[in-house]
Amino acid sequence: MVSRRRSREAGHRRKFLAVIDDTPECERAMRYAGMRAYNSGGGLVLVYVIEPGDFQHWLGVEEIMRAEAMEEAEATLAKASEKMRQIIGIDPEVVIREGKTTDEIHAVIEEDQDIAILVLAAGSAKDGPGPLVTSIAGRGAAFPIPVTVIPDALSDDEIDALS
Repeated sequence: MVSRRRSREAGHRRKFLAVIDDTPECERAMRYAGMRAYNSGGGLVLVYVIEPGDFQHWLGVEEIMRAEAMEEAEATLAKASEKMRQIIGIDPEVVIREGKTTDEIHAVIEEDQDIAILVLAAGSAKDGPGPLVTSIAGRGAAFPIPVTVIPDALSDDEIDALS
């Protein structure tokens, strides 16, 4: 259960959440979320989740790997934010979390009561549309807010026209 959304109350605004990672489809989700935020006077939140399973080494190596992962997350979010500023003219909020991706998305949604819509994009890989899109089909990892899934075949122009 998620806390009550406050995006329609005075002093609040609806925010769209997009997950940033190394998949090609995250670009489409980010673009759609950014355009929807811009066109509706809302906000955009970009979240990058560092999976903890990557740090199962000796303590010194673990700390170096964690620092490198944090640097990569910061650089990826900076690049994504700049792209949103240039293309759409919107300055997104950025969040970096460490943990299981679905758990951290739930936590971000719970912490920011203005987040009202999660935007994901389906991948076109042979193994399916991607783990987050697949998870919304199952009850265990379903997200507590509406989820918009962007089809994998949409061009930037089509995304802009739909948002």
